Amino acid sequence: MNRSYAIRAVLTYLLSLIFSVISISGTLCAQTTANTQSQLPVPAMVGVDNSAAPAETYNPDTSGERMMVPPPVGGQTYPIALGSQERSNYLESGLSFTTAYMDNVLGGISTHPVSDITYSVAPFVQLDETTARMHLALGYAPGFTFYQRTQSANQADHNGSIDFEYRLSSHVTLSARDNFQKSSNPFNQPPALSGGFVSGGILIPDFSVVSPAADQLSNYGNVGINYQFALNDMVGASGTFSTLYYPDQAQVPGLSGSSSQSGLAFYSHRLGTQQYIGVTYTFQRIVSTPTIGRTETQTQAALLFYTFAPGFAKFSISLFGGPQYVDTMMSRPLLPLKSWTQSGGASLGWQAHLTSFALSYSHIISGGGGLGGAVSQDSGSLSVSQQLTKTLQASMSGGYMQNNIIGGQQLGLSNGHSIFGSAFLQQTLGEHVNIQLGYTRVHQSYSDIEAISSNPDINRESISISYQFSKSLGK
Repeated sequence: MNRSYAIRAVLTYLLSLIFSVISISGTLCAQTTANTQSQLPVPAMVGVDNSAAPAETYNPDTSGERMMVPPPVGGQTYPIALGSQERSNYLESGLSFTTAYMDNVLGGISTHPVSDITYSVAPFVQLDETTARMHLALGYAPGFTFYQRTQSANQADHNGSIDFEYRLSSHVTLSARDNFQKSSNPFNQPPALSGGFVSGGILIPDFSVVSPAADQLSNYGNVGINYQFALNDMVGASGTFSTLYYPDQAQVPGLSGSSSQSGLAFYSHRLGTQQYIGVTYTFQRIVSTPTIGRTETQTQAALLFYTFAPGFAKFSISLFGGPQYVDTMMSRPLLPLKSWTQSGGASLGWQAHLTSFALSYSHIISGGGGLGGAVSQDSGSLSVSQQLTKTLQASMSGGYMQNNIIGGQQLGLSNGHSIFGSAFLQQTLGEHVNIQLGYTRVHQSYSDIEAISSNPDINRESISISYQFSKSLGK
């Protein structure tokens, strides 16, 4: 009963949020349509004109000198779509069918690896709308996954995303985004909603532990506002939250749910036409509920960041780093842990017409992602896509996460790591049909987690066929 109520509550919230954003965007579009002819969209960043008006009379709408929000404080991931695939003002819908072979669907629940074949059906719909002041992207994809032999793991999936940006004035921009997923299979992220996973941000959600064939709810949201108060100066603030919940704890022995809330404030200064430097203050609260007791970690950090973003293509390099204070309280045993540490990271993103590339590394305090407490995490991510021919595209991605649990020794928990890699080959047939072949391997090492320790490795081969229809919303 509690499980059904939780699922209904989450879905009701998600759908109401989507319809609310659509309603708001419709009102905003109606208010700005009359001015569309005179208010052309302002680019994310252009070169600095030193002859522009003084800062006190600066108007980005007329001078075209709008500053970008550097990746370390933007709360976004690097795009993995090719430049030739980028578009706006469209409504897209379709249906995908995927069959996959997995050599380990139950993990540590079974003493021996259990292989199975899965069948997934996922309709999807996406809306992308851009006006002179607003950008709105919505996506929703329910799904149904059936196991050929392990029928008790059959499940309905839900994936939803919202990305909204609105320029309240020539100086102020409001942004909000949210990603929700309910799934029994961590590999069931539908192609229509799969975004870039490489982030250059300071506050990164941790979903690094892969639990095979286990129900889970995850949600990540971010709301921010930026104010460019001078030609080369900007301040901003944002709030971020993430949750991870396992409705049936018996499916994931040794794992636990978690939640985190964080706040960020930053100052950014533009140097010349291509460089940004700044400082940020961050606060985060991470709560984990392991089988025994409860842990809560609070962190505060003052970090410096630097971004180099030349005008060609969509290319940027970012660095951030600085001291971080960590305060952890464990309820069993009742023990506080306080310490200073260093946080830092680097990222690179490049999006060209036929190639996209993103790479990042970070050393941060993060949520446990299913572990028994907050972790000191070293992680790296990579994504590469290449258009081989007019109709053939290849992509690869990979990642590594080393999780050192804060207070793990007192809780009797050991550290561990996850390594994963994927390769995909997609062929376009005609205007509406795509066929994709994929291979993914996951290796994990967490000796104290029953759901993983017995059989930590997963290999998955898949083939997916999708049909999609797109309608332009432009003039």
